[in-house]
Amino acid sequence: MKRVIALTALTLTSALALSACGEADNADPTETTVTTAATSADEDHGAHDHPADGGAPPAGIEQAADPTYPAGTEVLLTADHMPGMEGAEATISGAFDTTTYSVSYTPTNGGAPVTDHRWVVHEELLDPGQAPLPDGAEVVLDAEHMSGMKGAQATIDYSTDETVYMVDLIVDGMAMTNHKWVTESEIQPLP
Repeated sequence: MKRVIALTALTLTSALALSACGEADNADPTETTVTTAATSADEDHGAHDHPADGGAPPAGIEQAADPTYPAGTEVLLTADHMPGMEGAEATISGAFDTTTYSVSYTPTNGGAPVTDHRWVVHEELLDPGQAPLPDGAEVVLDAEHMSGMKGAQATIDYSTDETVYMVDLIVDGMAMTNHKWVTESEIQPLP
């Protein structure tokens, strides 16, 4: 009987893991993702499943003319968006001038509601109008940072106009390139 229960539990766990993999919007079956449990008190994420390669910046975003941390600069992250990020060394892969938002949304794949997701840039919203959008504005996300994000209805929590960066880093042993996004106030020079 114990063997049947163990086999059933293993089968259900495998089925859940496989079905979660198949729910990503337009997912590439060869794409690797990083899944880590959230520990930050200001985020209600059940898990982060960021792609290992965050891809190119969104169309229409402007590169920063004179960023504090140009592409190629090695930095120390103070952001705690996901476990393993705070205190990690990273390399800047892009610097941009835009409005950046913290958003709350319910994933389109039925996942738990996400609060204070940092960050989504103005160019990752569907038909957003003029930036900056006010706190509380309702928007539709066009970003694909995590499964269930693209097409989700979201609320703007707050915004910033500081330079925003894409970074390359290693989190929990997984190399991530073009991770989106870290704001300038979440970065320090290496000691």
